[in-house]
Amino acid sequence: MSEIKNLKPECIWRNFDALTQVPRPSGHLEKVQQFLLDFAKNAGVEAFKDEAENIVMRKPATPGMENRKTVILQAHMDMVPQKEKDSTHNFETDPIRTYIDGDWVKAEGTTLGADDGLGVAAIMAVMEAKDLKHGPIEALITADEETGMYGANALPAGELAGEILLNLDTEQEGELIIGSAGGVDITATLDYKEEESDKDDVAVKVTVKGLKGGHSGLEIGVGRGNANKMLVRIVREAIADDEACLASWHGGNMRNAIPREAEAVLTLPKENKADLVELVNDYKETFNDEYKGIEDEIEVIVEDTDLPANVVPQEIQDNLVDAIYAAHNGVWRYIPSIPNIVETSSNLAIVDIEGGKAAVKILARSSSETKKDELATSLESCFNMAGMKVELSGAYGGWDPNTDSELIKRMRKIYNELFNEEPMVQVVHAGLECSIILSKYPGLDICSFGPTLLSPHTPSERAYWPSTTKFWDLLVKTLEEIPEK
Repeated sequence: MSEIKNLKPECIWRNFDALTQVPRPSGHLEKVQQFLLDFAKNAGVEAFKDEAENIVMRKPATPGMENRKTVILQAHMDMVPQKEKDSTHNFETDPIRTYIDGDWVKAEGTTLGADDGLGVAAIMAVMEAKDLKHGPIEALITADEETGMYGANALPAGELAGEILLNLDTEQEGELIIGSAGGVDITATLDYKEEESDKDDVAVKVTVKGLKGGHSGLEIGVGRGNANKMLVRIVREAIADDEACLASWHGGNMRNAIPREAEAVLTLPKENKADLVELVNDYKETFNDEYKGIEDEIEVIVEDTDLPANVVPQEIQDNLVDAIYAAHNGVWRYIPSIPNIVETSSNLAIVDIEGGKAAVKILARSSSETKKDELATSLESCFNMAGMKVELSGAYGGWDPNTDSELIKRMRKIYNELFNEEPMVQVVHAGLECSIILSKYPGLDICSFGPTLLSPHTPSERAYWPSTTKFWDLLVKTLEEIPEK
């Protein structure tokens, strides 16, 4: 499964191949941190783990370039652990099993981890290289970006000396990113006392699956289905028409991934089961019709299950279901001056209800602080009306574009000279760590760029390997042409 190490440029793919052998899901980074420290030692460059669990490396300038501005190369070490339902992969112990499918690198049944493993691999390639021309270089490989940008948020002041930041966490080659959205996590919770289920009832499990999911920033504007929002339509109607009671609900598992699957266990009178089965089948047809051309075959399944001992009390159940139904999901507004770019959105990412505890987790994003606050308050109000406790956390600001950036002007020129085409200077709806790092080091000139990836945060994640050559060439040439201090 190591054939990817033979792809070009070999320096990136060899290092990425090595990285795939090291478990690194968000929240479990000890192994990859040690891997990076060992790598730096073998490469002969200074490295340490800081108090925020980030890995920092430093490489001196090549002879004659000591007077160039110091560049910070930045990527994040963690990956989103998503897998197919039938996969037995353990992200905390197992290597990622990669393969080549034409021009694409993919993983067997799991996320590939090219987000942001290719950025880390590029940093490794620069750090070990003996033939590149560059000024002083620092590497900042951050911890737990995918779950809350914790490494960037806790980055110590005064740790970095760089004047230029190259963020290597963008998913479209040919784009130079100069701005990104901010975000905030909305978590609604409720403790409740369960009621005994009716022993004369039967129980069924309703499952929505087969959705594409995706990155809740990059792909929120595509209009893909959200499994939680689909399931709530079925559950609410089953409660209203078939006397169903909610026993449990589990949907989604990452705040920044559009949920691909959701399931709920319902109890109901035996005589109403046939009507519920018909309801589920009708919704399967409806969903596939509504999302034709966006999703492939959506699966909506109802199956018998053991009668649970307890269910959610009716009043609590109705309030929870209504709140999930009412909560906004998807695009809230596009940027008025750039109508094709999402400004504000929310992702109804996780719903967990069982055993007397209910939790709903949403990630709201916006490049406008006022619209982000408006959306967050709207969602807070929605769940407050259901009697839930709502907490806002993990807030980070947007990265405001610097249209006068000297770095961007230089990189546009380099890109045109290398490839005889103009790069797209762009603002993205995804959240990048640039805004957080910039708040701690306000003098930085920043650009984010990377190779082409599709469907990050899903088991369909894939990397377009021919794009890594252009990505690498641009990185090398940019380092070579960094201006003097």
